[in-house]
Amino acid sequence: MSTATTAALELRDLTKTFSTRERDSVRAVDGIDLLVQPGEIVALLGPNGAGKTTTLDMVLGLTEPTGGSVRVHGQAPRRAIADGRVSAVLQTGGLLRDLTVAETVRMIASTYATHRGVQGVLAQADLATVADRRVAKCSGGEQQRLRYALALLPDPDLIVLDEPTAGMDVTSRRSFWSTMRADADAGRTVVFATHYLEEADAFAQRIVMMAGGRVVADGTTHDIRAQASGRVVSATCDDPVTTARRVRAHPAALDVGLEGDRITVHSSDSDSVARLLLTELDARDLEISSGSLESAFLQITAAPEQEDGR
Repeated sequence: MSTATTAALELRDLTKTFSTRERDSVRAVDGIDLLVQPGEIVALLGPNGAGKTTTLDMVLGLTEPTGGSVRVHGQAPRRAIADGRVSAVLQTGGLLRDLTVAETVRMIASTYATHRGVQGVLAQADLATVADRRVAKCSGGEQQRLRYALALLPDPDLIVLDEPTAGMDVTSRRSFWSTMRADADAGRTVVFATHYLEEADAFAQRIVMMAGGRVVADGTTHDIRAQASGRVVSATCDDPVTTARRVRAHPAALDVGLEGDRITVHSSDSDSVARLLLTELDARDLEISSGSLESAFLQITAAPEQEDGR
């Protein structure tokens, strides 16, 4: 892994348009500007159809932009891949079921002119104890860690992850992200797409949200949370159905949910909702918290989206 000082990833006015039978053109990515510095851990979030997959495809050189530019450590994506500066961990595919874990790593290593040691990447991916296991016998989490080991072989400066911890248990997930943090501290850049909002909340240094082919929010987790309007009020009540009906009629109640005898209210005026619950509805064990990443995600990406993104 080199110590390049140029931007790890630079997208300038990036667009991608597809032709379809129904329409002459569909704009999946609509003028993205994004700068990622070496050593950052960046989560790419967005609903289905936001344009995340198309954007990552262009970063990896799998498809060419219609307009704008992509540079990976100052290089065109395919040149960066050929030089071993960028690797990807995809969620599915790419593994031969009849090979063992170690055989798979050795086979892929043989395709590189220079590469890291097989035992080293197996250890870093926490696969040393299952090195002799056939891929077909590996769990989903072990197969995902194998894809990560393969991505480490060229010692890339940038690693792109698509749902990187799918199939991993909680312990494996924490171990994986501990490794990612160590990589980032050593200068490697990590860009990952995930549907696990709690994972982005816990492990990303920076969150980029997309909707309709555009970047609609970009900042630290704290910055993104701050964009969620209102607070969350929760309380225990004896008659949750009646309580929920009364609270829904309150003008400051943005959204009301029930789980057992616990009511949760997303509110634009938490104090007035709290007074209603405590003084008129005999609620108890009341708690007020700031907006979550989930609520920020729902509010930020709820703006009208370009249905053609993917």
